[in-house]
Amino acid sequence: MSSFKRDKKEEEDTGGNPYQNLDKTIILQEARYFNETPVNPRKCSHILSKILYLLNQGEKLTTQEATDAFFATTKLFQSKDVMLRRMVYLCIKELSKLAQDVIIVTSSLTKDMTGKEDLYRAAAIRALCSITDSTMLQAIERYMKQAIVDKNPAVSSAALVSALHLSSTAPDLVKRWANEAQEGINSDNAMVSYHALGLVAATRRNDKLSTVKLVTRLAKSPIKSPYALCLLIRLAAQLVEEDDSDASQPYMEFIECCLRHKYEMVNYEAAHAIVNLRKTDRDLAPAVSVLQLFCGSSKASLRLAGARTLARLTAKHPTAVAACTVDLENLISDPNRSVATLAVTTLLATGAESSIDRLMKQISSFVSEISDEFKIVVVKAIRRLCTKFPRKHQSLAAFLAGMLRDEGGLEYKAAIADAIIALVEENPDAKETGLAHLCEFIEDCEHTTLAVRILHLLGREGPKSRQPSRYIRFIYNRVILESGPVRAAAVSAVAQFGAQRPELLPNIKVLLSRCELDDEDEVRDRAILYNAILETGDPNLINDYIVNIHKPNPVLLERALRDHIEAKLEEPFDIMAIPTEEEKQTKEDIVEVEVRKPVQVSIEEIYAEQLAKIPGIERLGPLFKTVPHFDLTEAETEYRVRLLKHIYARHVVLQFECTNTLNDQILEQVHVRLEPPQDYEIKTIVPCQKLVYDKPDSVYLVLEYPSAYFDSLGTFGATLEFVVRDYDPNTGVADAGDGYADSYPLEEFEMGCSDQLRAKAGIDDWEQAWERAERASEATDTFVLPQHDINEAAKAVCDHLGLPKNAISGDAVKEIRGGGIFRGGAPVLVRARIASSSAGVTMKLVARSPREDLAQLLLAAVG
Repeated sequence: MSSFKRDKKEEEDTGGNPYQNLDKTIILQEARYFNETPVNPRKCSHILSKILYLLNQGEKLTTQEATDAFFATTKLFQSKDVMLRRMVYLCIKELSKLAQDVIIVTSSLTKDMTGKEDLYRAAAIRALCSITDSTMLQAIERYMKQAIVDKNPAVSSAALVSALHLSSTAPDLVKRWANEAQEGINSDNAMVSYHALGLVAATRRNDKLSTVKLVTRLAKSPIKSPYALCLLIRLAAQLVEEDDSDASQPYMEFIECCLRHKYEMVNYEAAHAIVNLRKTDRDLAPAVSVLQLFCGSSKASLRLAGARTLARLTAKHPTAVAACTVDLENLISDPNRSVATLAVTTLLATGAESSIDRLMKQISSFVSEISDEFKIVVVKAIRRLCTKFPRKHQSLAAFLAGMLRDEGGLEYKAAIADAIIALVEENPDAKETGLAHLCEFIEDCEHTTLAVRILHLLGREGPKSRQPSRYIRFIYNRVILESGPVRAAAVSAVAQFGAQRPELLPNIKVLLSRCELDDEDEVRDRAILYNAILETGDPNLINDYIVNIHKPNPVLLERALRDHIEAKLEEPFDIMAIPTEEEKQTKEDIVEVEVRKPVQVSIEEIYAEQLAKIPGIERLGPLFKTVPHFDLTEAETEYRVRLLKHIYARHVVLQFECTNTLNDQILEQVHVRLEPPQDYEIKTIVPCQKLVYDKPDSVYLVLEYPSAYFDSLGTFGATLEFVVRDYDPNTGVADAGDGYADSYPLEEFEMGCSDQLRAKAGIDDWEQAWERAERASEATDTFVLPQHDINEAAKAVCDHLGLPKNAISGDAVKEIRGGGIFRGGAPVLVRARIASSSAGVTMKLVARSPREDLAQLLLAAVG
């Protein structure tokens, strides 16, 4: 015992990570020790630990290095040491992804998998399934079925989890193990039951009817495993979300019944599901009661779960959380600061304006003790308060500024900056205060991306303030003191002041002239460009290149430039044809256990790689717009087809995404017979060679638009044509015959004006833009609309023209102000006034564009 204490003390004295200074070359040389006889299990385990550490730290091994290490590791199968053998299995799993000829150890692993030593069997199953490809799985299928129903829980769980991983690569084979997995659901072991249910649900994920039957049957029979019950609740909640009708009522009753289960994890999972599904406060009451009980629990984990879910629920249903005020007040002094933070932020969201100052004082007493994750929760709560109580903006902005000066990472500082920026944009009274705090922050900001963003805001909002000159000093300081990217952003911000405030223009020109001597190319080029534009005094030029700059999507711009260079087109490159980078939509906080952060990707980026498969696609020029998909078949039919339209300047690519929902058929030579309007010309057809069960693939048609804009509007007919071959899902073998030809009618679809227009709502200076277009061609007409409500009529007009709903303004008389770019690059502006009259809902529509036929086309689209 004394030696143990001494070793413990030595460990505390040295500290650090014993593996942090490992060298890959030395460790691979140490792996040669595996060849020695007899084997030293302790030393070999230590070397294997080093190899696993390197791999998990992202160290890259060449194929030869990984192969050598893999085969050296397999020499250790001769050892009978249990711990060493388990380390060998782990190394085999990790190295099999990099090494060659790993299949050679299959026989050894199969022997261990079917042996009598239970400590080997589970790990051997996991290793074997990780190295075996789909072609050799049938050889071990019998052993896998036996392992799934094995009496040893560890072996059964290992087989079930391995089968779950294999279901993504060999789904048809794993489906044949469903009967054995069904038996595992009723196992007395909690983990076996949970893994069995996970496997059965995974094999049925593409078959909604089978999933419904599974959930209905299990909801009526008692399941002993709390983990399996939690998964069953999630499956039931998914069915309710997909079908929110009376048919889903039994699933809601099952979830509500789980609120009274003896296991706390089941109670929480049920409450979490109800909170995400229910729409009214009355429906939420049972779940909120459970979360309220959690807040008073003696277990810190339950208090945290209850407080966290209630905190997120306040974003959508603050009144439902108001009943928990007393319990949340008690949590303010909780020793766990994360729980206390969540309690205070929830009270801030549900409390009255008079209690804000008291709660803010309590937060400030311990905010320095909590992690950045929970500081961000506080910031989000304060951001909501800024919107809810605009009169409190002074104290709230001061508190945020204080947090901005504290230590913290980029994500934390960005959250605070977002809150202040939102305050500046939403509350005109808080603009001066918010900008002042941001100016102070960038004096010491160490994050380049954050400084650039704040400078962009100062350039946009500063010229509109009462004293714009006060911000120029802070911006110009960045030119003197900061790195290249920040200096470049500062130059752009300074130019905004010169473009929008004529009284400051002489001083701005002097500052830009100094920047023309900068060491950085980007800074010099921007200064020279902005100075030259400001010298012209042309308001249109200044607006287009300084104030309202066209900002194309950078990914699509790069791809379009590459295509333009490769195709060697003689015509000039049109940057206006590139889709703009869409602003990120702020979503409501989802009440969930784990916050997922999806990557923001435009629809054009998603399908760009698929379009690259079309021969000669680069000759069409840059992609102008992709119209989101819509279905051409009913949801429950045997073949599902949905259409995407990819719009180019003079062409349109029709992408028919096809899915075969019959597992006993394979479709070959799949193509679409199209019946286009008269003046369309089909240039290219790219068929789908094979369409197997539940694996979507696409058929492409490239069409050239008619030369006249008017002729581009029309209706298309389409028929899906293919060759059918029968397929046996049990054996995985298709019939040897040639098959037979068949067809399937698709719904008609239209090519409208909105498909060819990349539109946006009216910007801040829309009136100036409308006046600048006064000399352009104008078309006007008056319409009587079929709708009886002017709100519905305004939305219908926006749908026809492809304008967003925020283009609508006004109450008694609706006004639509918008515009955009038509394919080919021609700009267009639209103004519509909609009012109710004795004759019904009438609208006066005016369109302006440099091309008269385009202005007339917009009127024809509505008419």
